[in-house]
Amino acid sequence: MDCKCNKEKHSYHFNVSEVKDGKIREVMDFNFGGHHDIALMAQTIAAKGDISEKHAKELAVAIRLLHHVLKKCADDSAIFSDFYPVFEEFKKAVKEHYCG
Repeated sequence: MDCKCNKEKHSYHFNVSEVKDGKIREVMDFNFGGHHDIALMAQTIAAKGDISEKHAKELAVAIRLLHHVLKKCADDSAIFSDFYPVFEEFKKAVKEHYCG
């Protein structure tokens, strides 16, 4: 997706918090890694100008996380194995749209 996939490993820490009644509560955190630069992906998507920077960030994170789960769990459940090819087509279309 980032148009320049390299083999350098990137590590990320996700911390998800819920804001309710003005109070922030951490609901989950986890580490994630791979060879895609999620920040560069978001910048590339946002640069196209057809979605907001916020949505570009959400899309980049969503694609990487969902791809990871589908790839790792495709053999574990029919729902994952059935959806994986559809997702791959979507990912390819997104890459073509944003990376040319």
